[in-house]
Amino acid sequence: MHYNKLGKAGIKLSEISFGSWITFAKQLGFNQVREFMHAAHDHGVNFFDNAEGYAHGESEALMGKVLKEFRREDLVISTKIFWGGNGPNDTGLSRKHLLEGTKNSLKRLELNYVDLLFCHRPDLDTPIEETVLAMDYLVRNGYVLYWGTSEWSAQQIQKAFEVAEKLNCIKPTMEQPKYNMFFRDHLEKDYLPLFDKYGLGTTTWSPLASGILSGKYHHGIPQESRLAKEAWLIPNNFRELVEKVKKISKIAEELDCTTPQLAIAWCLKNPHVSSVITGATKMEQLLENLGAIDIKHKLTPDVMKAIDKALK
Repeated sequence: MHYNKLGKAGIKLSEISFGSWITFAKQLGFNQVREFMHAAHDHGVNFFDNAEGYAHGESEALMGKVLKEFRREDLVISTKIFWGGNGPNDTGLSRKHLLEGTKNSLKRLELNYVDLLFCHRPDLDTPIEETVLAMDYLVRNGYVLYWGTSEWSAQQIQKAFEVAEKLNCIKPTMEQPKYNMFFRDHLEKDYLPLFDKYGLGTTTWSPLASGILSGKYHHGIPQESRLAKEAWLIPNNFRELVEKVKKISKIAEELDCTTPQLAIAWCLKNPHVSSVITGATKMEQLLENLGAIDIKHKLTPDVMKAIDKALK
């Protein structure tokens, strides 16, 4: 496993990380979570991602039970705050919810601190000054080592930096955006000034575009697949995307790898990606994803051009 610095921060993350969204507590119980986390760690993964909103906190609780089996210094743990419950102050990025939500997450994770804390979405109802001051407080008081954003626009992130500088607060370090072959503009265009000016790091998610880039939809939507269970995820141009994936699959065959491995390696090839968050419900799927590390070096300029051509 290779490791990247999180932008200009000193902390290092495994290039491929393991996340818990839609799997922990929903598809995986404690024994499976434990088996998967140990397998990922044995293959060099040091970064594990979570959020207070995943499975209504149960995802954090499951991960917390397993984390006790590792040396804390060897791990980078993240969580995200925004959706904490149904009460009037259980959501958003107010000072109240950020402090209470973070402390509740730490209880579920059974940790004294998290390495990375993300503002899971922008909160248009809370002044950015209040959010920045609250995150500054969490870092300075040892609850969090680094803070960042998730799915914020470039303009919103820029504003956070400006406010932090004005108020002499600790600035954000990272953004967690969706990034894959079909969803590229945020990372490849919008954030470029932020990378250049601030050295922003990224922990990207959805490298397989809800499974479309796995290649399993070449001949329709299998009954047990994620898209069959969550039809709202099916994009309007689904058939067009599948045809593109078929071309990507041919490139993968030429490189002697699987389509998911090529899709993840393609994300890793972007120098602005610090870590790619992956998930799995089967051990063979986890090991296949981790194998993308060995494919990255095969993505020569000619191969990247062939991929762009296939994607049009």
